Amino acid sequence: MFAAVGRGELTEAAAREQHEAMTRLKVRSLGDRVSRWTAWGLARDHGLDLAVAEYLAVTRLQADVFVSVDEAARARAEGIVPVGGPELLR
Repeated sequence: MFAAVGRGELTEAAAREQHEAMTRLKVRSLGDRVSRWTAWGLARDHGLDLAVAEYLAVTRLQADVFVSVDEAARARAEGIVPVGGPELLR
């Protein structure tokens, strides 16, 4: 968001609003065994890099939606977890 504000793609007020919405979310930590093992399984089963699988594992365990501005990241997540764009954060 900081970079988007710097490029003039997002106002600072809109970035703050999105930041506030994100900080209200309850997020599961990857520090627990279930999250790490779920990430391992997703990486193995879907041929993903473990770093990518970690995000999807948390999404799956939270029964949430994977939200990203990166279309390639959303494409990798498609069919594994529910996927959406940043408009879902508003």
